[in-house]
Amino acid sequence: MSRQLLLDVLPAPAPTLGNYIAGPNGAALAAARSLKTGQALYLWGPAGCGRSHLLRGLADQPGGAYLQADQDARDFLALAQADPQAELPTLVAVDDVHRMDEARQSALFALYNRWRESAATGRAFALAVAGDRAPLSMPLREDLRTRLGWGLVFRLDPLSDADKLAALSAQAAERGLQLAPEVLNWMLTHHERDIRKLSALLDALDRYSLAQRRAITLPLLRAMLADPETQTP
Repeated sequence: MSRQLLLDVLPAPAPTLGNYIAGPNGAALAAARSLKTGQALYLWGPAGCGRSHLLRGLADQPGGAYLQADQDARDFLALAQADPQAELPTLVAVDDVHRMDEARQSALFALYNRWRESAATGRAFALAVAGDRAPLSMPLREDLRTRLGWGLVFRLDPLSDADKLAALSAQAAERGLQLAPEVLNWMLTHHERDIRKLSALLDALDRYSLAQRRAITLPLLRAMLADPETQTP
């Protein structure tokens, strides 16, 4: 097996509702899972709380569409102003609304209006939006701030270290790996603390262990990270 792992570009697992580690955010995950056409959901919280993961997980489902705050405003307007007979997504996810400029805010405002007008019709779609703060605290135009609170609103909290350790332990167990507590603790305290990047590190460690035909230990983890063949040029 090749030892060329290219750690720096190793993709993290694609975000889905299934691999979202809820921690203290179980109610928000449940709301996302049960979101139906005609309903709206707003998620807010600090960086690293998992709001983008939830939105991407929602949009990954059949009929989903994912839009970022820095996309062309015409992408939003294409949905908001689409012909009534046009086939539209059944769910639209809009991320990082706190970064929207005036043109994109106007386009999102129009999309909210389209969502409300169609909510009780056969053309209804679900709308899931996320930002870094509560609706009324958003640095957005007043009429858009009001619309952010039209549906369910959930604050997301970052995972605690205990949640991350539990998540890594569960992922290791699914792979049939026996990881000593010192390995997990080292990963958490010496690597990036984003859970998806930690999951990618665990995947790399599994591959490296197989390539080296050695059990996973702290010295093996350190050797992998120091090995020039596991780094990008």
